[in-house]
Amino acid sequence: MPAAAAEQRRDDHRAARAARVEGRILPLRELERRVIPRMPGARYVGFDFDSGTAVYTFKFLRDGNLIWIDVDGRSGQILGRSGN
Repeated sequence: MPAAAAEQRRDDHRAARAARVEGRILPLRELERRVIPRMPGARYVGFDFDSGTAVYTFKFLRDGNLIWIDVDGRSGQILGRSGN
């Protein structure tokens, strides 16, 4: 992973933690409990967090294809899905 990508990932995680501590978003583990069971047969590989929109993008791998699930960090509502 290039250094810039690794730093962005650390920034995403820091921003998500700060928003959770401040009560602006739901805990990551709660969101994972809601989303992961909806992806049978897929392996959960991580997430990105957009601090500007409070949207998590959960990443899954199924049959060699990446699937992204966008989730509102405030409500836990699934906003959309892309990939196969």
